[in-house]
Amino acid sequence: MKKQDFIVIAAVLAAAAILFAVLHFGIGKGAYVQIQVNNEIVDTLPLNEDTERLIETEYGTNKLVIQDGYAAVTDADCPDKICVRHRKISQNGESIICLPHQLVISIVNEKENDEIDI
Repeated sequence: MKKQDFIVIAAVLAAAAILFAVLHFGIGKGAYVQIQVNNEIVDTLPLNEDTERLIETEYGTNKLVIQDGYAAVTDADCPDKICVRHRKISQNGESIICLPHQLVISIVNEKENDEIDI
């Protein structure tokens, strides 16, 4: 191998290490779990408080569990149960979606405020 080959390999490894560090450490944990049904925010819960919530929609029911800084759907009466098999979420921007129930559970950094700030 030539000297230029080693330089290219070192540059690729350095770029990969930087990308890994940004993706792994740069995203950050979210602060809230936002619950949306039919594109309307129905509740926002803190991610740092252990909670169990039964989410009932006109399409069905899901059980949301927030524990140890993670959110997960542990039970649902939808036919495919993809939302139940989804891994726990805790990072800003992550979501669990239940299409049959029109439900989106997302991790966000800030609590949405319905009041107008003047």
